[in-house]
Amino acid sequence: MNLILATSRALAKKKVINSRPRGQVFIKRVKRCLVYKQGKQPLRSDLGNVESAMVLIPLLILFLIGIEIIIATNLRNGEAAMAQGEASRRAISGENAATDEIIELSSPDRFAHIRLLVSHHRRSLPQVLPGLIAIMGGSPTVDVKGVAVMEPTQ
Repeated sequence: MNLILATSRALAKKKVINSRPRGQVFIKRVKRCLVYKQGKQPLRSDLGNVESAMVLIPLLILFLIGIEIIIATNLRNGEAAMAQGEASRRAISGENAATDEIIELSSPDRFAHIRLLVSHHRRSLPQVLPGLIAIMGGSPTVDVKGVAVMEPTQ
C-alpha cells in the first residue's frame, strides 16, 4: 500500500496523475453529503426566497384583482339580462313592483300614449380580495336597470 501511495505521489509531482486517488475523492464527497444531511451546513442558500416573495405577492394581488373584475362584469351582465326580462314581463302583464318606475312620454299623436317601465335590480358582489373596494371608496354592489314599453290596457 505504501508503495502505491509513494508511486502516486511521485507521479503527481510530475503532473502525470491527480494527487488523490479516486477512492479518496469519493469518500470526501460522501462525508460532505452526510454533513449536509445532518443539518450542520445548509444544502442551499436562502437568498432567492426574498426575491421570490417580492415578485409573487404583488403578482398574486394583481391576479385576484383581475378575477374580481371578471366576476363583477359577469354578474353585472347576468343581472342586466334578469332586469330586462323582469321589465318585459311586467310591462306585458301590467303588474308593477314597488321599485319600478313608470315614465310617460309625450307624443304628437293624441291617440298614442307611450309609457316606459324601468325596473331596478341591485345585488351585492362577492369579495375575492377583502378591502379592495373599501380602499377605492365604493360599495360592492351591482346596480342595473331594465327598460320596456308598457302595453296599453283598455
